[in-house]
Amino acid sequence: MIRPDDFREAMQRFAGPVTAITTMEDGVPRGLMATAVTSLSAEPPSLVVCINKSASAHDAILRQGFLGVSVLPDTLMAFASHFARAKGADRFEGALWCFQETGAPLLAGASVAFDCRIADTHDGYSHTIVVAVIHDILLPNDNADRCLLWHRKGFVKVSPQETEVAATSSL
Repeated sequence: MIRPDDFREAMQRFAGPVTAITTMEDGVPRGLMATAVTSLSAEPPSLVVCINKSASAHDAILRQGFLGVSVLPDTLMAFASHFARAKGADRFEGALWCFQETGAPLLAGASVAFDCRIADTHDGYSHTIVVAVIHDILLPNDNADRCLLWHRKGFVKVSPQETEVAATSSL
């Protein structure tokens, strides 16, 4: 039997991109930080987003049926700390947000941002597994090569590294 503490320790060693998951409800932005986000399919373009059921924005996101996924660059580490600590609409202060088709707030300084509609949900024990179909993608040039990761209970900066490609020859 795997102990919950062992599982938590193991997952701390599993680095994940820091994302702001957002929606709008009654004109008020709602959101949370998540690292359990991954691609699902290219056709239709879609993501899987796992949202803790105890998160304050969980129910609002499901009620609205749409969400934004903004991947935070390492240049916004201070904002990421603020977003993680603040509550409610105060989380959104100190950054520029833009809106696309669904109306979900997307972080203007994100490495990449996805505007999505919820296609399906599944029970994932402590989380809701959301299948989100992407309706628009923001691919800004700034911060394109920068990503903020969550690892060992803290933010980690990642910078691109140059790699040498070894020339190969066939005999």
